[in-house]
Amino acid sequence: MQNLAGILDVFAFAPLLAIFLGVTVGIVFGSIPGLTATMAVALCLPMTFGMDPVTALSLLVGLYIGGISGGLIAAILINIPGTPSSIATTFDGFPMAQRGEAGRALGIAILYSFLGTLVGCVVLFFLAPPLARIAVTFGSFEYFAISLFALTLVAGLASGNLLKGLASACVGLLVAMIGMAPVDAYNRFTGGFHALDSGLSLLPVLLGLFAVAEVLKYAENPTSPDEGHAMPKVKLGGFFGVDARQFREYLPNFLRSSAIGIGVGLLPGIGAAASNMLAYLAARSASKQPDTFGKGNPQGIVATESANNAGIGSAMVPLIALGIPGDSVTALLLGGFLIHGIQPGPLMFAMNGDLVYSVFTAMALAAVVMLVVEYFGIRLFIRILSVPKNYLLAVVLLMCVVGAYATNNRMFDVWTLVAFGALGHVMNRFDYPLPPLILGFILGPVIEENLRSALMSSRGAILPFFERPVTAFFLVAILLYVLGTLFLGLRATRRRKMAEIRA
Repeated sequence: MQNLAGILDVFAFAPLLAIFLGVTVGIVFGSIPGLTATMAVALCLPMTFGMDPVTALSLLVGLYIGGISGGLIAAILINIPGTPSSIATTFDGFPMAQRGEAGRALGIAILYSFLGTLVGCVVLFFLAPPLARIAVTFGSFEYFAISLFALTLVAGLASGNLLKGLASACVGLLVAMIGMAPVDAYNRFTGGFHALDSGLSLLPVLLGLFAVAEVLKYAENPTSPDEGHAMPKVKLGGFFGVDARQFREYLPNFLRSSAIGIGVGLLPGIGAAASNMLAYLAARSASKQPDTFGKGNPQGIVATESANNAGIGSAMVPLIALGIPGDSVTALLLGGFLIHGIQPGPLMFAMNGDLVYSVFTAMALAAVVMLVVEYFGIRLFIRILSVPKNYLLAVVLLMCVVGAYATNNRMFDVWTLVAFGALGHVMNRFDYPLPPLILGFILGPVIEENLRSALMSSRGAILPFFERPVTAFFLVAILLYVLGTLFLGLRATRRRKMAEIRA
């Protein structure tokens, strides 16, 4: 009955409106190159303060799904992916648009974005509860190891440079240590500022890193590659450009690509951009006509859009079942849960079981809304694409300042916003990834608290960490991953130097 109540809660007027607005705004952000789903969720987090949890999470889920799917519009029409998750969509989407099939390309992309999202929702529905039941048996040893593993994996995969990723993660961990210690409650690294006694607020940090840094990046180089393109004429006719015969023909590709998206989504740090590319390569390898890929083959669009949207649901599995986000967007969603006093993880099913099923239902409804809004609103989104980005980013900057101030109604949070915006800009300039920093900031207290609790229970002994199977598995996995990545990097560097010497 509790689960049914959670499902029915989403069908109230406020959550339904929140889903519609979230999906629409998410599509707008996703369709404009440079404005991502991450930025959309970060900007709208402050707006959820006055909402009930179901409405707030419905809005954030809608933003997530709309933001990931929205990237297909620019990818097909102007050959520039609106989001990193739509990079491979340009390979066949734009050639189709060039030969006058923009409407069919968009229809196929929209349909398989919807179907991929539904598959991801089914995976979330069936996989999260049993994983949470297993996680209930975990103690501080296991949570320390799993959190550290997730952070290490994100650090290595976020930019392809393990050392830069680890450096970014360490900065996040150091920032998380500002304020009161989690176990013995003494203040540290406050510098005498009482505003730091409770640590840095999550929202100004998120807005600074993901929104203000993007504004500064554009201000430094204001030329926008997406402006000035002639938009092809778009006519969406029929059933999304797919008849019954083509649907059967595309089915194996759809199932394979969805499976790739689900698998990649479950792994922290890899992201939809990787699943997008992997699914495209798999579809081309399996095709009897691989030479047609890159020249306007609809199968390429089916593969990419199925994969990146199927990964949404699977990326939510570790967040809801373990309380551990795997990328920047799910880290922001974790912030949304925490703002409303909800701690994701295995106990969430017991303490907030109705809310869990509200999230499941909101995701499925958001997929339906995304299908309808993109199909009937495509001409509006095409017009938005032609709006100069400097106007849009001015609005973004204003929303950042208002959102940061609204966190605690104090100017200190605005200065925090500015500081982390500058930090994010510098890190972008030198190719240091931001997701490990924000994940380190969010997981820092979890890692520290569980490490100290584990050491207290073992009286400072290290051996118990390797006597527990789950803990030992993840710690050994961390060690092997770091050593393996460093070895492969050194070998690649040596080969490159040898090639230069021979040349």
